[in-house]
Amino acid sequence: MKLDIRGRNIDITDALKDYTTKRLSKLERYIEDARTAQVALSVEGERHKVEVTIPLNGVILRGEVASDDMYSAIDLVVEKLEKQIEKHKTKLYKSYRGGGLKQAVADEIQKELENKDTTEKFKIVRTKRFALKPMDEEEAIMQMNLLGHSFFVFMNAETEEVNVVYKRKDKHYGLIEPDFD
Repeated sequence: MKLDIRGRNIDITDALKDYTTKRLSKLERYIEDARTAQVALSVEGERHKVEVTIPLNGVILRGEVASDDMYSAIDLVVEKLEKQIEKHKTKLYKSYRGGGLKQAVADEIQKELENKDTTEKFKIVRTKRFALKPMDEEEAIMQMNLLGHSFFVFMNAETEEVNVVYKRKDKHYGLIEPDFD
């Protein structure tokens, strides 16, 4: 991993650069595909601040720590990044593990669909015919509830069009009106 170490209000000595490189190279054992890391070392009053940004396959690992000592700030930011990497790897593991199960289920469903005849996918098992009697929405809702159905088709007495009333999940009712434009 290539480190781009920059300083603000501080001279980057060889010892500081070597220590930063040594500590951050420890992260390479966790993430093999990290190419670069931007490191910003700065001093603001009595506070020594370290910011590290590592772009990693669409994810950006970032750690920022301020301390009284630059070396301890570097150590703390490395610990912070290690935790982030562990969290990221756990998330990836769970998604791939779950993804494997999801893919197996999807493959099984696809096989079943391929084995079935396409006419059986949408097979109509029952047909009903009934006379449409003109009524208002309230009467249609009463009829629907009397029948114990979740929807009811009726001729709207006001508009003289076929409408559908239905029971919503929130226990209220909905009305579907056709629009032939």
